[in-house]
Amino acid sequence: MPQTEHLSKQYDQDLDALRSRVLEMGGLVEAQIGMAIEAYTSGNSALVDQVIENDRRVNGFEVGIDDDCIHIIARRQPAAVDLRTIMAIGKIVTDLERIGDEAEKIARTTRQLQETARTPLPQLADVRHAADAARSMLHRALDAFARRDVAEAAQVVKEDMVVDSEFRAVLRQLITYMMEEPRTITAAIGIIWIGKAAERIGDHAKNIAEQVIYIVKGADVRHTDMVNLERQALG
Repeated sequence: MPQTEHLSKQYDQDLDALRSRVLEMGGLVEAQIGMAIEAYTSGNSALVDQVIENDRRVNGFEVGIDDDCIHIIARRQPAAVDLRTIMAIGKIVTDLERIGDEAEKIARTTRQLQETARTPLPQLADVRHAADAARSMLHRALDAFARRDVAEAAQVVKEDMVVDSEFRAVLRQLITYMMEEPRTITAAIGIIWIGKAAERIGDHAKNIAEQVIYIVKGADVRHTDMVNLERQALG
């Protein structure tokens, strides 16, 4: 096999391995969200411990993938779509790490509620639906990354408005609840933090979807209205 062909195949393998690592990290982060929300709804303290422990693994993925990106750039000097992919991956893993932080925040807040709440948690303000919607956004953003699917990525960006709306609904419910039952203020504030964490997960999933569009189309659609984003992504 000619040397140049060998180097080309090794380069492709390096990029494939990098993408696989991102998806592996994404799968772990997605599981973190599920465990954190399950801990909140079920009161399972063992899940809280697992989320907190796994956050170290999420952080390790971020450091390792960043290092891999640096080495590929130094060795291969990528250009065009390959360079865009590596640059975007650097941003994607940052968003994944921050999603992991939000999942840990949900877990730690759940523990505080379990330890300090003196009154029943308001059932009306269950944030599970908002968190499930944010988790779905992340799953679909990662799927769009794996398949280079800009149409799906654009849909994920649009769906962020749904998660934002869910959070505002939770906030309105909790404000009403606190006004009617002042003794529940401490617990309600904790639930607001959990809802806000879910809303932030949606924001980070949106960021990942925008990076997919950048990889495939070469268009930076951050801070772009939905009409122009769809035009650049799907045109």
